[in-house]
Amino acid sequence: MKILDSLKYTENHEWVAINESIATIGITDYAQKELGDIVYLDVDTVGQTLDVEAIFGSVEAVKTVSDLYMPVAGKVLEVNSNLETNPELLNNAPYSEGWIIKVELDNSIQNNKLLTSEKYKEHIGL
Repeated sequence: MKILDSLKYTENHEWVAINESIATIGITDYAQKELGDIVYLDVDTVGQTLDVEAIFGSVEAVKTVSDLYMPVAGKVLEVNSNLETNPELLNNAPYSEGWIIKVELDNSIQNNKLLTSEKYKEHIGL
């Protein structure tokens, strides 16, 4: 199972990569393995400004549906359009082609609930 040191994580199994004022967000390798084969992504929050831990969408797997939670506060700028026709990218490449959204950070909010890779590994029992 891959846990990348360059990313931050949440207890809800989202990852975030922050590059200046833009955050790229996806689900972790652990999350996609737990969900199983992902068949559909539903994100209808583009253009909305959301707080930390707000639901920004959901993923549907063969056996379950799981909500997606904002790891940071900000405005949802973009959804990965490749996931509309290829939701399996969430399973096959969760840290690269399977990113879900890009967010313009609200820097007035402290995003101090994010976990380092080491803390995330502890959280999932690795």
